[in-house]
Amino acid sequence: MTDRISIIVPVYNERENLEPFTRALTETMEATGESYEILLIDDGSTDGGGEWMERLPARDARIRVIRFRRNFGQTAAMAAGFDHAKGNLLIPTDADMQNDPRDIPAVLAKLREGYDVVSCWRRERQDPWLTRKLPSRLANALISRIGGVRLHDYGCTLKGYRREVVEHIRLYGEMHRFIPVYASWAGARVAEIPVRHHPRTRGKSKYGLGRTFKVILDLITVKMLGSYSTKPMYFFGGSGLLACAAGTLFGLLTLYDKYCNQVKAHNNPLLLLAVFLFILGVQFVFMGLVAELLIRTYFESQGKSPYIILRISEAPPDPPRSPLSS
Repeated sequence: MTDRISIIVPVYNERENLEPFTRALTETMEATGESYEILLIDDGSTDGGGEWMERLPARDARIRVIRFRRNFGQTAAMAAGFDHAKGNLLIPTDADMQNDPRDIPAVLAKLREGYDVVSCWRRERQDPWLTRKLPSRLANALISRIGGVRLHDYGCTLKGYRREVVEHIRLYGEMHRFIPVYASWAGARVAEIPVRHHPRTRGKSKYGLGRTFKVILDLITVKMLGSYSTKPMYFFGGSGLLACAAGTLFGLLTLYDKYCNQVKAHNNPLLLLAVFLFILGVQFVFMGLVAELLIRTYFESQGKSPYIILRISEAPPDPPRSPLSS
């Protein structure tokens, strides 16, 4: 089957960059000779960019524009692009002219080597060091450590995906950057390639230092979903048993102080700590039971399976035997 490529572009208040970006993107894709489409997702722009983009499909049928009623965020725009893309190779990228469209052929070439996800690394990143590069390096190291996929640059929007990898992934919050982690947990092959990065010359950046804290919170969610989504009792029950064990230990220390050191129990702060930890542990165990019931209801009510099949190999069926041959 011939590959069809879908370029997915979340756009929010990038009116000054849209014309040079779309021109550079179409020139790059025309030079490849590939079958492609461009999806521009207007994430509630207020600078007139949405109206400008709506005129593009009349000039080029390969461009489609999806407009949101308001700003829902980059992850929502990415999810809309995945849902409406018609291609089997999906390439998201930014419209701010910092990602270079000329790197797209290299992403496609890597996908065709057999990889399911190609993540791009802005090796020579052209952004402020303190507010962008330093937080990004710390976040990338943390995500690599917890997610188990060693990548230099999770934040680069330019990536490549096979459709079958992302169609099982539901995106919320700021979780588009964690798609390589989700895909790897599902058995996908992930590669990373260095790409060019240009300084922003038009428009205003939508990213700030505060986004780092959102990434950390989303990372906790990703870890919980990846490790305990089908077995929440292992997390809550394990934490509860540890708390109960600690409470019991502090209770024994309280008794020891009472009978060996003549310390009155009501004057010993360890008693309060023991009661608190034991009650907390019991609550955690019951939370685990409730979470198990919710997970079972989720999978069984929607007919979902807790696994993803790559392929099934089996012997071909025996040919029908003629009655005359018996």
